[in-house]
Amino acid sequence: MKNKVEILAPAGSYESVVAAVRCKADAVYMGAKAFNARIKADNFEGNLLKEAVELCHSHKMKVHVTMNTLISDGEISAALDVLKEVCASGADAIILQDAGFAGLVRMACPELERHASTQMSVQTVAGVRLLEKMGFDRVVVSREMSREELSALCIEAKRLKLEVEVFVHGALC
Repeated sequence: MKNKVEILAPAGSYESVVAAVRCKADAVYMGAKAFNARIKADNFEGNLLKEAVELCHSHKMKVHVTMNTLISDGEISAALDVLKEVCASGADAIILQDAGFAGLVRMACPELERHASTQMSVQTVAGVRLLEKMGFDRVVVSREMSREELSALCIEAKRLKLEVEVFVHGALC
């Protein structure tokens, strides 16, 4: 597996999706209508989510949708409804924080890539191994890692064929 740099742009509104397309980003990440840490952004649902995905795909860009908050037992039904919209939109990946919900995602929408959010605070080789066993495709590592820690984690992730995403600019999404 060869290292590949991907420019992943935040998209808090449809206008920012258009800007990412114009700037030729490789992918965008955007919040679903609920259950995401980007709650102050416009976020995406229904037809707007589908339109954003179609626009990105027409420019060979991927779309990662965030549902990266913890989900309580009482919220599971509503979260699954949001997940159905994400699946129906044709999005390429979902970024998750809740490990329990990740299992439900796997059953409800098995073709959707699962990315472990930075909110999972994965910063160890053992954490990477666990995510791989859980069927995750990518880990967004903690920003607080040293170069040495990141290197060890990346070596193990590469061996396991798990992608690693690293924030290279800023402290916030």
